Order: sequence, then C-alpha cells, then structure tokens
Amino acid sequence: MIPFQYARANDVADAVRQIAADPKARFIAGGTNLLDLMKDDVETPSRLIDITRLPLRTVEATAAGGVRIGALVPNSDLAWHPLIEQRYPLVSSAILAGASQQLRNMASTGGNLVQRTRCAYFYDTTTPCNKRAPGSGCSAIDGINRGHAILGTSEACIATHPSDMCVALAALEAVVHVAGPKGERQIAFADFHRLPGDTPQIDTNLQPNEIITSIELPARGFAANYSYLKIRDRLSYAFALVSVAAALELDGGRIREARLAVGGVAHRPWRDPDAEAALRGQPADATAFGKAADLLLKGAKGRRHNAFKIDLARRAIVRTLTQAANATPQSQSVKKIR
Repeated sequence: MIPFQYARANDVADAVRQIAADPKARFIAGGTNLLDLMKDDVETPSRLIDITRLPLRTVEATAAGGVRIGALVPNSDLAWHPLIEQRYPLVSSAILAGASQQLRNMASTGGNLVQRTRCAYFYDTTTPCNKRAPGSGCSAIDGINRGHAILGTSEACIATHPSDMCVALAALEAVVHVAGPKGERQIAFADFHRLPGDTPQIDTNLQPNEIITSIELPARGFAANYSYLKIRDRLSYAFALVSVAAALELDGGRIREARLAVGGVAHRPWRDPDAEAALRGQPADATAFGKAADLLLKGAKGRRHNAFKIDLARRAIVRTLTQAANATPQSQSVKKIR
C-alpha cells in the first residue's frame, strides 16, 4: 500500500484551494476508476480530496430550456431522472449501456468525464506506456490491440476513451462547467477531451487545479428520433468495441438536423461535422446513412488486431441511424428497480 493523506472539501472553493495546493492530490467521489488505478499503482496520489459532500447533486431545468446536471449526480440517478428520461433519452440509454448497476450507483457524472482509458498496457506497470510514463513508448501499437483506436491516433498512443455517457453528451453538444483558482468557465464538450498527439498523458483540457461542477444540456434533446447502440464482446459489463449515438430531426421523410457520435474508436468520442452536414436535407434511408458513415470513418486506420472495427463501425452507424429514423431505439434490456 502506498501511503496517502485524506481530506474532505467543505465547498467548491475549498476543493479548488486544496487541489491547487498539492499537484499530486486527486479528487475522489465514487472512486470507481481511481481506486482501480491506485490498486494497480498506475495512480499514486499524495492526497485524496473527498468531494462527496459538495452541493453538486441536483438535476434542474435551466432558463434557456436545457438541463443542468450536478457533477456528483450518480449515473443511475441521472439515467432514471424524469427530465433525462423524457427530454434526453439518448443520455439515459447510453448510461444504462455502461458498466453494471452497482458501478452506476457509485459513479458520478463528473467522474465519468475524466475516467482514464481501459487499455491493458496502461494498467500494466511492467510495460511501456506513453500515457502512464511519457516517452516510454506505446506497447499497444505492436501488441494486442483488438480494442484500440482506429481514428485520431498518433505514434504515441492508440488508446480509446471508455465512456458510454460521453458519446451521448458529445452528440447532444453538452457544455462542461468548471471552477478553478481563476473562477468559473465553460468548456464545449467537443473541446473537453483531447486526441493523444505527442501528449497522450493529458486526457482532457480540464486544468489540474480545476473541478467539474456541472454539465449542461441544451434545449434540443432529440427525444423522438434517437438511438444508442453499443457493440461489445458480451452483453453484461464490458466496454464498447464500437458504440454509436444517433439523433435526428425529421421533416416528413427527410432529415432536418442530424447528430452522430461514435465511441470505442478514438481517444475521445468521435464526431465529424462533414458527416452530419451530409445528412441534412437527405432522405432518411440506408444510402444517406452509408455516405455519412463513410465520411465519419475517413482516415480510419486499422492495425493487426482491430482492422475489423472499420467495417463494424460502418455497419453500426447505418443501423443506429436507421433505428433513430424509425423511432425504434436500441433496447438496453435493463429493468428499472424502484
């Protein structure tokens, strides 16, 4: 056991002061990812700052017609919240496709955004990993890379972002609210997660001395025509090989507006404005969906074990868009327990 100190934050300002004073400290809420990292010696924080008592557990409508979600709202509470179920069912579907019921009960909304990759080499401290030890190399490139990225990769890292919820938030163009020593600021969801480039150890544009306080969803929720599809090795607890969040607004049989995000294929949820633009004004049919999939996947690069993901992703995109157009969203086979 590596020794560490424990502290509790009294409010957001106190949490910011504590994290700014100790660069090796980490916030802890549900701990569903951080504790695993600590057990495997991937993360060795000097101090854990408990933020579970901060007043960040509400889900409420905003004056602009959207919804603001506190960073400490548990994933399970968010998935079943009436505002989310009714107005943003894409988010609810994505959450229920992720992890297990027990983990969803513990995992926080803010923590979901900053969870680390599930790359086996990242967790194995006996192997080189640029994300864990910058400059040491990427073992996945020539190793077992079946679950790794096909888009936005670099020679430094081919890891994928593991979240399901974040794929839906990306499609809906959520905004992340954060607080730090310089005050509060907002980060568009498209700008929150980073591609690996030469600095794969930096997952997000959240500064080390900042804390996520909430996530805001815009008024447009695409509640009628949406679907979230997750393809994985087993239906129970498993990360996505490919996942797709699709949301459409239809005018008769034509597409007025389209949103499309793909998970399991890149270092962040993957969107391409060209793919979405190509759908607007087109008939909601397999031809248009296939063209959008080809645009979104342009530049995809498969490696020894994961080249199958390219065709898998294309078929998953067409299937998910078809389900969204038909208003027949993918069932996650999850029963609500009250």
